[in-house]
Amino acid sequence: MANIKQVAKEAGVSVATVSRVLNGQSTVKSKTRIKVEEAIKKLNYEPSMLGRNLRNSESRLLLVLIPKISNPFYLEIIKGIESTAIGKSYNILLCETDSNPERENIYFDLVRKKMADGIISMDPAVDMEALTKLAKRHAIIQCSEYAENSLIPYVTIDSEEAAYRAVKHLIKIGHTKIALINSDEKYLYARQRKMGYLKALKEHGITVNDDYIYHTQQLGFEYGQQAMKKILNLKDRPTAIFAVSDLLAIGALKEINANGLHVPNDIAIVGFDKIDFSNMTHPTLTTIAQPMYKMGKIAAEMLINKIQGKEVESVILDHELVIRESTSG
Repeated sequence: MANIKQVAKEAGVSVATVSRVLNGQSTVKSKTRIKVEEAIKKLNYEPSMLGRNLRNSESRLLLVLIPKISNPFYLEIIKGIESTAIGKSYNILLCETDSNPERENIYFDLVRKKMADGIISMDPAVDMEALTKLAKRHAIIQCSEYAENSLIPYVTIDSEEAAYRAVKHLIKIGHTKIALINSDEKYLYARQRKMGYLKALKEHGITVNDDYIYHTQQLGFEYGQQAMKKILNLKDRPTAIFAVSDLLAIGALKEINANGLHVPNDIAIVGFDKIDFSNMTHPTLTTIAQPMYKMGKIAAEMLINKIQGKEVESVILDHELVIRESTSG
């Protein structure tokens, strides 16, 4: 394989001139640039990206922090991040944190040591103190989940408003006994979606029944099943369920079906996220659609802008209520 010295010799220029052409600098005359480009083509020269990145003090690598790779919610966001990153000559590294601060710190170290240029964090349990400290010197963006009153820019949706719309839909079709399957309220999205649920009930004069509010430790399918088991054992059973994620909703749906009950005639269900599986259930799931792919694209654009020293503003995207068979029969 040819090296940069051989290209310089072939083109009759200095190594520094070849380097300037490779880096796209405008100080090289067009006649000289053409000679260098012809020499590169003739010798089939491929520049070392590692060498270039070291000279420019960049890695062209973006870290994407997610708590669980198995959660399908992140797939479309990751596709959006990747399409934008690749389009701008960056690569991404997926980092499953398992919400473990020690593991997070390993990834933070990659940025501290300049082995990565920045981070998109989607972990709701991220150590905000450590992330905020890192953000003072490095490019960090939060995606979907974010910290209130933090100086770290984020892209998300209005979770409270989305939950309010979901529960309002259930009330509109005649339900007054509506249960909430929520995750851990240490997460901002869980608190916001509960606020939306409570706001819809209050607005319609429906008394809050504490027996109808369930918290799960995680967002897995099986946690939705477990919560639904408890709900089905209630004497005064609710006629509708609002779950803060499609995974929880699909788990609840399976448990209802297993008990020989009909959705939506016996119990109606609304989920949240519009993951692909939500259209494959029986019946199909009414859900809040988050623009996941767009969210990923914007997060990547924000991060690359931040790496380049540009000003970055937080973004709140639109959501949509997608009405399907689980509330409409």
